[in-house]
Amino acid sequence: MPKRTDIHKVLIIGSGPIIIGQACEFDYSGTQACKALRKLGYEIVLVNSNPATIMTDPETADVTYIEPLNLERLEQIIEKERPDALLPNLGGQSGLNLCAELNKAGILDKYNVKVIGVQVDAIERGEDRIEFKKTMNKLGIEMARSEVAYSVDEALAIADSLGYPVVLRPAYTMGGAGGGLVYNREELKTVCARGLQASLVGQVLVEESVLGWEELELEVVRDSENNIITVCFIENIDPLGVHTGDSFCSAPMLTISEECQKRLQEQAYRIVESVQVIGGTNVQFAHDPVTDRIIVI
Repeated sequence: MPKRTDIHKVLIIGSGPIIIGQACEFDYSGTQACKALRKLGYEIVLVNSNPATIMTDPETADVTYIEPLNLERLEQIIEKERPDALLPNLGGQSGLNLCAELNKAGILDKYNVKVIGVQVDAIERGEDRIEFKKTMNKLGIEMARSEVAYSVDEALAIADSLGYPVVLRPAYTMGGAGGGLVYNREELKTVCARGLQASLVGQVLVEESVLGWEELELEVVRDSENNIITVCFIENIDPLGVHTGDSFCSAPMLTISEECQKRLQEQAYRIVESVQVIGGTNVQFAHDPVTDRIIVI
């Protein structure tokens, strides 16, 4: 795609603290983005609350702010710097959440800031558990049986119908924050209360357990003209139940059949096309080698 001439200054949001789920890969990709955009002649304004990154080296961006990653501080920086565009998706969940908040608060419109690298409504379609489930149902792509809860009592009732163990997945969080696998009602009460608090929208998905299944991933890139490529196929060595951040993986896949990989790719492409992702996306699947059942997670 040709270089955009309607933007000159780009604000990049960093990922903040180094935690599981938004660690060095975001620092690396953010640093590379700064270098690439500066090489194209764009002025880069970087904001990151974590100074212990390569990204915050003074030579990486034209202007660097080591400030808290919150709505108030971001608006102050936007008001001062007046960027033409915001690149949020190299800041992990922090960047995506802040972009959604800035848009909802009308700050992006107020200062005429375009979002690049991702569509704001695609963040909601990908992050909101209800919206994502609706999209998968329309596509005919299977997910783990689940229901959304907005209170501990609702979660208890859902878990009773699904049967224990169940997985609790708070919306708009990353690195497993606030969620987890629970085996009984007492554990659910504790974890669900924590998850509701961690979720940006007070929403927790109560989901059937797929503990022990194979965890498989595709890194997919899509552009605005719907050209899609697979960067790599990833096979997690540990089964589901061991968090990716605590595990290790192989790219390319080593033990997964070519037929299964084709099914995963076909589903991943339909997902990113439907969600209308522009940029890079990690699509995760669970595969039961016994029944050959595939679900998107």
